[in-house]
Amino acid sequence: MHTVRSGAELHRRWWTPWLWVLPALIVVGSFGLLPFANTILLSFTDARPLGGPATLVGFENYVTLWNDSAFWRSITNSLLYLVCVVPLLVLLPLLLAVLVQPKIPMIGFFRSAYYLPVISSTVVVGLAWQMLLKDDGQINTLLDQAGLVSEALPFLSDSMMILFCAMALTLWKGLGYYMVLYLAALANVDRSLYEAAELDGAGAVRRFWHVTLPGIRTMTYLVAVLSAIGSLRVFSEVYLLGGENGGPGGQSATIAFYIRKVGLDAMTGNLGLAGAASVVLFLLTFFLILASQRLNARSEAR
Repeated sequence: MHTVRSGAELHRRWWTPWLWVLPALIVVGSFGLLPFANTILLSFTDARPLGGPATLVGFENYVTLWNDSAFWRSITNSLLYLVCVVPLLVLLPLLLAVLVQPKIPMIGFFRSAYYLPVISSTVVVGLAWQMLLKDDGQINTLLDQAGLVSEALPFLSDSMMILFCAMALTLWKGLGYYMVLYLAALANVDRSLYEAAELDGAGAVRRFWHVTLPGIRTMTYLVAVLSAIGSLRVFSEVYLLGGENGGPGGQSATIAFYIRKVGLDAMTGNLGLAGAASVVLFLLTFFLILASQRLNARSEAR
């Protein structure tokens, strides 16, 4: 059986559809694939940030990373960041979205207020948090006046405190963004399922557990993946709170911070070493996504 084709289909060349996607392919190739390939190539060289001849050094940069305690510390900090931040960024925005979902008076104001940190400048927010967290800042002053502390807490001078304060800043800025994603998912849950569950005597908690969560499973997975990728790539929060060294002795540095430090120093920078660290970050992220996909597929198959 032959399919009758229209006149436009008869005269259209095979390459015509590709003309429509060519601009997007050029952009993706120029700003995505080529820099990625160049980073992999750099990881096998001793290239410097100010240019000059670069020679192939094989796996020397990867061996250097393996023996660098600062690199492993940055990996540990990034994984700690991921473990602490991702569960909260999956759960808290969902609870917030459930709270602001009902259409009641002034709910639009609260939705906008919760989203405001998302569109705020990270630099401005970081400077504001510095003022709040410094030794004579508002938080330490309030704690001292309440008699809860005898001396100022080292929010910005202790490596672990800096890291946890950076996590709090990430949570504060991310809540509104993921709340909006959850609101979109909640709007697509079939309302008849809630009505049927209510008729069966299910309370609010059971409706949330058996209707809401299954209905937004895909969005929950997306939020988990996006927040995990963001946690592994975090830089601005640590830089703003811990300074250009990433806290005292660089103890609070994440892997993105490590890449910037070893790669962009004008005198001692090594783009090859930074490229190798970037490849490790890519592989870490890639395998994390693969693992999450496997877990998601298993949960859906049950």
